Amino acid sequence: MDRQIILSVLGVAVLGFLGVLLLMPASIEDGPDRLPWRVTQDASGHSQVFGFTIGETTLAEVRRLFGEDGKVNLFQDPTQAESYGVEAFFDQIHLQRLRADFVIALDVDQATLAAMYERGLRISQVGSGSRKIKLDPADVETLSARPIRSISYLPKARLDNALIEQRFGTPDLRLTEPETEIVHWLYPERGMDIGRSPNGTVVIQYVNPDDFDRLLSPLQDAVPSEETPSES
Repeated sequence: MDRQIILSVLGVAVLGFLGVLLLMPASIEDGPDRLPWRVTQDASGHSQVFGFTIGETTLAEVRRLFGEDGKVNLFQDPTQAESYGVEAFFDQIHLQRLRADFVIALDVDQATLAAMYERGLRISQVGSGSRKIKLDPADVETLSARPIRSISYLPKARLDNALIEQRFGTPDLRLTEPETEIVHWLYPERGMDIGRSPNGTVVIQYVNPDDFDRLLSPLQDAVPSEETPSES
């Protein structure tokens, strides 16, 4: 093959490869260690993970890191003592080469959320009598200054028991939901609950250790404890 033709073919291949790279989502790797098993507590007892501090980092700071605003919705569940909750959903975030969805719950008092509910633009049912409310844009902007209350991390990769134990360590307690067979790996001192379904899909919830009972109590009411926390 003629040398000029070879160089032309190589040039097209290189440009094509660069085009694919440009289309791939950027992976956030700057700053502190942002891996999901790197969970610590600061001097005030607040959980720190992904470079965020639960109870201190605001929604605005999360948005800056992720490079998007997320979808913010208010939820109302009349069966709960705290019937209102507000969350920001971030879809397919690439964090240190790991792809996952994030649900960021915000720390906002019930009276403020009740007022936002009344100003809501649209209400839809989401099951079990719960409602999802599309908020007024001015209220969404107000929420950007509120701190994180909890983080739910939904990795796209499936995890087996051995990998969970290798990365996160042995849990203090495991609880299994009888109907779904979801096993919860519970780490109270780290404020962490890893819920793993039989097919390996995982949801990891992070709260401050002082707030861990909010995760634990519903599970204890509904499911039996396994014989020992260290058995698979």
